[in-house]
Amino acid sequence: MPEGDTVFRAARLLDRALTGHVLTRTDFRVPQHATADLSGGTVVGTVSRGKHLLTRVDAGEERWTLHTHLKMEGAWRVLGRDQRWPRPAHQARVVLTTADKAAVGFSLGIVELVDRADEQSVVGHLGPDLLGPDWDADEAVRRLSAEPGRPLREALLDQRNLAGLGNMYAAELCFIAGIHPETPVERVPDLRRLVVRAQQVLALNKARAFQSTTGNLRERERLWVYRRDRSPCRRCGTPVVVEMQGPAGRDRASYWCPSCQPATP
Repeated sequence: MPEGDTVFRAARLLDRALTGHVLTRTDFRVPQHATADLSGGTVVGTVSRGKHLLTRVDAGEERWTLHTHLKMEGAWRVLGRDQRWPRPAHQARVVLTTADKAAVGFSLGIVELVDRADEQSVVGHLGPDLLGPDWDADEAVRRLSAEPGRPLREALLDQRNLAGLGNMYAAELCFIAGIHPETPVERVPDLRRLVVRAQQVLALNKARAFQSTTGNLRERERLWVYRRDRSPCRRCGTPVVVEMQGPAGRDRASYWCPSCQPATP
């Protein structure tokens, strides 16, 4: 699933391409909005909120927000109006067309049109946004600490605690902090430092073409442990471990170095 910095870049792409432009045609290829038509409306901006995208359109007296989420496979692409699409047409869920461009949302996990006044109904549950103007490290720590016995990795992935972290960053942050991913939150030595580091890492990567937590941008050298199962740890050489962890039905692959991140006794 795309991380918060990837979604931030998608929002910036849409904002730069569409803001201030009139929509000449809209096509919502999801059952609940198949008859919706925002043509004639003006796009007033796109912002990210954690892993969510909010594209705001003024259509006469109506103020709409298109809420989309990439989930696992989704992507937005901005193309010339007559440019060939990079993915099959059956994967398109939303098409927003202006005089000279087409923004196409492929394989989007969520597509909702809501009244602008009701935006909080779709993102109000989220914790502080790591890349947003509301970022508040102390509030993130407070939310994480509300369930002291919860495994750290699981708590970091809960978007109600802090918005924008996915599986990759959760694994990498646990490694950087030298903490086993199943360590209870209450046993993390300096939770605020870890939270601040999370924001710093996403902020550094939001403008990069490639995500890196090691500081090395060369291919296969960018990450410490994520998707490096059985490869030697970059610090100590011990093989990286991978296991499925988390609640049933929502379990994900967890990566760690058993030497640099020993399990809590």
